[in-house]
Amino acid sequence: MGYNHGKAERKWQIWKEKEEKLMRENGVAEEIIAEIRAYDRIEFNSDRRFYVHSNEMAEYIENTAGKEQDIEVITVLDLLNEIESRNLYYELLALDQSVLQILLLKIQGYSTREIAQLTRLSEDAVYQRMHRLKKKLQPFKDQRG
Repeated sequence: MGYNHGKAERKWQIWKEKEEKLMRENGVAEEIIAEIRAYDRIEFNSDRRFYVHSNEMAEYIENTAGKEQDIEVITVLDLLNEIESRNLYYELLALDQSVLQILLLKIQGYSTREIAQLTRLSEDAVYQRMHRLKKKLQPFKDQRG
């Protein structure tokens, strides 16, 4: 839903009229009321620009996000097919199949305890293999920045 400037303007006008009426009833000078109105108008315009801009960004993101299809990584082969770096691809190909399975399960959101149960390894073994994998892949992380 887009930002409706006319509706926001009407709401602002009603609010300002009530506020100014209350200020006059309490004896606030007209110059002060005018200064407050000018300040509030500047703030309203600033907010309006923000809402228009954020709405445009939201629409842009919504439109572009819908165009790209997220690939769900289910198998080790899916994981390898998503690798764009040739060096990283060959590094992952050289890994033990169980390490790739641990990596895939971690990407899918499984906890270390769950991975240990699924792979029939101890939690310490899973941690150790993940630690070695992190060390092995560190150069690729450093290249990415």
